[in-house]
Amino acid sequence: MSGISVPTPQPYPVQPGMETGDAKEELRRAIRAQRGLRSVRRRAEAAEMLADVIESIPEVRDAGCVAAYAARSAEPGMLPLLERLSDRGVRALLPVLGAGLARDWADYTGPDDLLERAPGRPPEPGGPALGTDAVKLADVVLAPALAVDTRGVRLGQGGGWYDRALTHLRPGAKVVAVVFPEEVYDATDHPLPREEHDILVHAVATTTDWRWLG
Repeated sequence: MSGISVPTPQPYPVQPGMETGDAKEELRRAIRAQRGLRSVRRRAEAAEMLADVIESIPEVRDAGCVAAYAARSAEPGMLPLLERLSDRGVRALLPVLGAGLARDWADYTGPDDLLERAPGRPPEPGGPALGTDAVKLADVVLAPALAVDTRGVRLGQGGGWYDRALTHLRPGAKVVAVVFPEEVYDATDHPLPREEHDILVHAVATTTDWRWLG
């Protein structure tokens, strides 16, 4: 297990009683705003650092198939890692968003294939959709998040797509939330709000280190 120091959870407002939708949205807005302050250069550097960290996770190093994501501009970048996985012959699955909250996956075949297929969506591969259950092929899932706490509670974008998708995992597959270092919260003092449908993640990876949770 890798050791990671839990940063001070500022500048994000986490307080008791944040389980309501309005309060969670306030937290999401604060994190998105802070992410938006990073320059293009800093985002590119962070993506390379993140790839170094994630490749050091034994479950990723030994995986034959990894379910990841194609990052929006302000999210922790995935492209360097996806390229490294491809170079090693590791299969990478990326989300494909259907109508509403439909869940699907397709193979990563290279950066030129990643396009914004519909307004407001993250980049998606253009290959054949593999079906909802394709995520069962994955040994590890790298899940985007806005924040995660030391219990394994993950704060997503609010649509519930990943919580539904993760119900299809095969037993033993690990879920690693991917965030920036300041987005890891100590659950003893600043637990993230959790709802009944929220699925806990097993680990967190940042640009500086990773650790198991819970």
